Amino acid sequence: MDGTHAGTDAGTHAEASGGARDGTGRRLADLHAMWRIRALEEKIRELRVADGGNGDVVGSVHLCIGQEAGPVGACSELEPGDALFATYRGHGWALARGVPAESMIAELAGRESGVNGGRGGSAYFTAPEHGFHGENSIVGAGLPIAVGAALAGRFDGSGRVAMTVCGDGALNQGASHEALNMAAAFRLPVVFVCENNYWSELTPIDEMVGEPELWRRAAGYGMAGERVDGNDPAAVRAAVRAAVQRARSGEGPTLLELMTQRLVGHYIGDVEQYRRPGELDRAREEEPIARLGRSLAAEGVPAADIEDARTRAQAEIERAAEAALAAPPADPRTAKDHVYA
Repeated sequence: MDGTHAGTDAGTHAEASGGARDGTGRRLADLHAMWRIRALEEKIRELRVADGGNGDVVGSVHLCIGQEAGPVGACSELEPGDALFATYRGHGWALARGVPAESMIAELAGRESGVNGGRGGSAYFTAPEHGFHGENSIVGAGLPIAVGAALAGRFDGSGRVAMTVCGDGALNQGASHEALNMAAAFRLPVVFVCENNYWSELTPIDEMVGEPELWRRAAGYGMAGERVDGNDPAAVRAAVRAAVQRARSGEGPTLLELMTQRLVGHYIGDVEQYRRPGELDRAREEEPIARLGRSLAAEGVPAADIEDARTRAQAEIERAAEAALAAPPADPRTAKDHVYA
């Protein structure tokens, strides 16, 4: 490996390796998968703001509305034994990895049927049986953990690939640098996925770094890197497929920068006064669900098929929420179960 991989500007990867070459069935499946995430996030928001903020879901919640293409495209390239580590904006990644929606909603609502018995909540739930090794509220903390998982996979001979997701601001953390450097030095099978939504919490990334094309940092570490259209699941899938193949073949890690935007605040309740004029209008034009729907319609796919992707997803999430909320609340007396100290 020569250490760097030819990068592409956002959008060009879709034309080169996804887009029109993807079959209609595959693209409708992607649309449905993205609608499942969108419907889940909207239901969670509904449960969080209900009753003046005292609804079934409590605590700080970070949604990924607008960023659905990343998890849908990336998770389709992982094997069951691979390990995925998400951030606190990780509901979509968990759902795309196969964690049941009912268990997730129950977890966020503090029900004993939740994926972690109602103890993890929105920001800390984990489901290793689905290859989802948890969210993390410490910015950038998922990167060194993923490097550890990849190193352990080398020792145990599992052939495991570790994928970790972070935001654009997280790449400025010291622990992130250490993780990237160690993964490159040991040629570990890690795929670093940076979801660049332009906002590091409430601060624009272009005011925090001298080089806003974050994928270019990969060359400094001696690893492959690429900027990808993060609103196109086909483009994400193609880039992740190459990165996973590189990892499994012993060629080391890859840094992928997915260009996307969140259509909601950093957290539920964020008044978003920092938004720039016209930014959200432009983001809504480019958000992945609307964009793929327009593309399918332009190709002659019947409107009923496109609409079916939405209605099936919303019906599934409504059923999941009803079942989740019917479960009994977690027993506070079990709060210290599984605590080791």
